[in-house]
Amino acid sequence: MKKLPFALIVAAVLFAGCAGSSGGKTRIGVAIYKFDDTFISSVRLAIESNASAKAELYIVDSQNQQGAQNDQIDTFLSQKVKALAINPVDRTAAGVIIDKAKARNVPVVFFNREPLPEDMKKWDKVYYVGAKAEQSGTMQGQLLADWWKANPAADKNRDGKMQFIMLTGEPGHQDALLRTEFSMKAIDAAGIKVEKLAEDTAMWDRAKGQEKMAAFIGKFGDRIEAVLCNNDDMALGAIEAFRAAGFFKDHRSFVPIVGVDATAPALDALEQGSLLGTVLNDADNQGKATFDLAYALATRADISKTGWEIADGKYVWIPYQMVTKENLRSFRK
Repeated sequence: MKKLPFALIVAAVLFAGCAGSSGGKTRIGVAIYKFDDTFISSVRLAIESNASAKAELYIVDSQNQQGAQNDQIDTFLSQKVKALAINPVDRTAAGVIIDKAKARNVPVVFFNREPLPEDMKKWDKVYYVGAKAEQSGTMQGQLLADWWKANPAADKNRDGKMQFIMLTGEPGHQDALLRTEFSMKAIDAAGIKVEKLAEDTAMWDRAKGQEKMAAFIGKFGDRIEAVLCNNDDMALGAIEAFRAAGFFKDHRSFVPIVGVDATAPALDALEQGSLLGTVLNDADNQGKATFDLAYALATRADISKTGWEIADGKYVWIPYQMVTKENLRSFRK
């Protein structure tokens, strides 16, 4: 089994279609911003699964360091990969990656972290696979608005406003920005007045979500009437903080919390009644579309025959789906 230079790629993992030999399979380099992100791990597994019979994948962990990822891409190109599938650490660094790939005529499929529009226009062999974050934010807001209207007692202080906390993802990440914005727009469109008690980033991380929420509970206590989180890991961390503070013992101490991704742990929390709702970010189809495009480009096949609709000649959008306790069974694997 081939190995990438350890000095350049820390904690790199190489997956080959067959042990010890490429068997003449097409080489594709895949860089993940960090392996321990729950959602991205699911996308990575989907890429591997779809590639297993077709291509030899070099999959590496960039450990949330853009400099390391740039070095990894240099190594991929020196290994003569035929295409790149990149989950960038910093979406604003995509231009540098595109320049490197273009110089070697190696097509690039970015996924999950959308490059800036001007970078996507730099070359005709650059594509993006992801989901429209504004759709997920809208669905989050709808979930919370529907629950609020159906449960008048949710307005604990009876002031006619929803006092809420917002836990956001990585600053500058398009999903964090758009989920935050559009969740609020959906609640406003439902005619519900709101008061934001606090907002802070928990960097998509469960432990950070618990830490931030524990501090907010200490400051605001029972004044918190709802929590919106840009992803499920932060939502699960928030639930742990509320449990530690004595909440969720009965319906009177319930706090509605919504997330995004519909990860397996989130579905468990939804079934148990501690998570109000989530929004499926379809990791399986994002992974499949990413591989299908990268493989077609690597083999110089017609990408229009991959089965994926390509918007504006460059984008594959995977739709979100709202998940509640009532329909969660259909989302269990």
